[in-house]
Amino acid sequence: MARIAGIDLPKNKRGVIGLTYIYGIGRSTSAQILKSSGIDENIKVQDWNDDQLGAIRNSLNEIKVEGALRSEVQLHIKRLMDIGCYRGIRHRSGLPLRGQHTKNNSRTRKGKRKTVANKKKATK
Repeated sequence: MARIAGIDLPKNKRGVIGLTYIYGIGRSTSAQILKSSGIDENIKVQDWNDDQLGAIRNSLNEIKVEGALRSEVQLHIKRLMDIGCYRGIRHRSGLPLRGQHTKNNSRTRKGKRKTVANKKKATK
């Protein structure tokens, strides 16, 4: 089993797809890594030999991935919240950041619905 950057890559997937299981690596970056390492994209992860794994690890040393990238993203979010800009305030209150309407949608950011009881109208 291939273990790169603390992540167990799936054995039965093609190399270009298997590398995307690492946080911070997408399809284009994984293709670029394999090209610079001289490995065919269509070779499955289980068929990589030790030399190929070493070449991939060397290529990954230049890219910020996993823990370092996660902490950097969290620091960026914390900076936005500290300076009190619009995006920081939206992060703090758990609402969408990029101008989406929140009357009906945005359940992913807002969470499960919290029902508020209606006040009954006083009858005369």
